[in-house]
Amino acid sequence: MLEANALRKSYGKVVALDGVSLRVGEGETVGLLGPNGAGKTTTVSIIAGLLRPDSGEVLIAGSPLRGDTDPIKRKIGLVPQDMALYDELSALDNLSLFAALYQIDRATAKRAIAEALDLVGLANRGRDKVETFSGGMKRRLNLAGALLHDPQILLLDEPTVGVDPQSRNAIFDNLETLKQRGKTLIYTTHYMEEAERLCDRIVIIDHGKVIADDTLAGLHRMLPVTNVLAIELETPDGLRLEQLRTLPEVQSAEIREGVLRIGVHNLAINTPGILKWLAEHGHPYQHLGSERPNLETVFLTLTGRSLRDS
Repeated sequence: MLEANALRKSYGKVVALDGVSLRVGEGETVGLLGPNGAGKTTTVSIIAGLLRPDSGEVLIAGSPLRGDTDPIKRKIGLVPQDMALYDELSALDNLSLFAALYQIDRATAKRAIAEALDLVGLANRGRDKVETFSGGMKRRLNLAGALLHDPQILLLDEPTVGVDPQSRNAIFDNLETLKQRGKTLIYTTHYMEEAERLCDRIVIIDHGKVIADDTLAGLHRMLPVTNVLAIELETPDGLRLEQLRTLPEVQSAEIREGVLRIGVHNLAINTPGILKWLAEHGHPYQHLGSERPNLETVFLTLTGRSLRDS
């Protein structure tokens, strides 16, 4: 349904994309992951026809996408990271405006708006101004706006940023419904658990290049890490991760919410050396445990960076 071939894009001397290629089949959900600045948004912008690549091409159902005004773009719906809404208008007026921009006739637009609002659980709030909506409701309305022209491909650029757990789960339910209807989804996110729940396949981009493209099970097979050592430090702020990562026992390392998580191959063999290093460098700990590796372990092992690093 969608194919990107050898996409390259530079901004002056900065190379944003360096030969990115990916394919997404009909009805498939693909997660697009990467640290900030890795090239995710540039990739989505090129696929959406908003940005021209320096070289490479995007094919939609086998036909090349030729820029922002190409009629084939009607097969694509974009849910941007930034809210594409007018707060002073009602939800109905926002969607009516978007329908007019898509040149949808009045009868079809009325039906499409009702269906979209029903899908995202806002059917009873259509006449309310968007400025009265919570962040999660705005995100769901943002999604509704991308569905009015019944696109086959939906590009979702971090659609759950800043929303509460209830709204996040509602968005998940919406996307799973769309997938059941045969829609093709490309999903960028900073939340590993979202990609694990929603995606059939995951593409990881770093420094403008695709460094992994596989199912979750396939990505796990790439790991040298079979366990994660979780250490609750008393003073995590003073720890220098770059020094810790030089230890032969350490495959990956990050600190999140005061807990040091270290990817290791063998708990019994690798743990003593790590604990000795922490003690020698003045990093006492309060609690020690272990976890099985997850998608975040895979991500950190492949990129060596936290998802939110610049």
